[in-house]
Amino acid sequence: MISIYHNNRCSKSRDSLAILNEKNIDYKVIEYIKTPLTFDELKALLKKLRMKPHDLIRKGESVFKESYKDKILDDDEWIEIMVNNPILIERPIIVKGNKAVVGRPPEKVLELL
Repeated sequence: MISIYHNNRCSKSRDSLAILNEKNIDYKVIEYIKTPLTFDELKALLKKLRMKPHDLIRKGESVFKESYKDKILDDDEWIEIMVNNPILIERPIIVKGNKAVVGRPPEKVLELL
């Protein structure tokens, strides 16, 4: 089963869903803005992505620019910031088993199929 961490306001996220629908792939949508990830869930997701927390942050968001842009923090601190500000998490994130990709561009979802 594929899971997609989705924000409906994001065109890349909607495009990734469209690809899954075109391919008739069953998936579960996780609206992570409405239901934020826990610290442990985000840490596990980062492991599947093979990414450092700072690399998963949307640095163009105003909350990042205003509060965190010049901060030097450790991985756990960045994870905590994303847990408390889910808008900062890059999207969409598509997960299949123990692998995950950020759907930028949306065609990256095809790497998991």
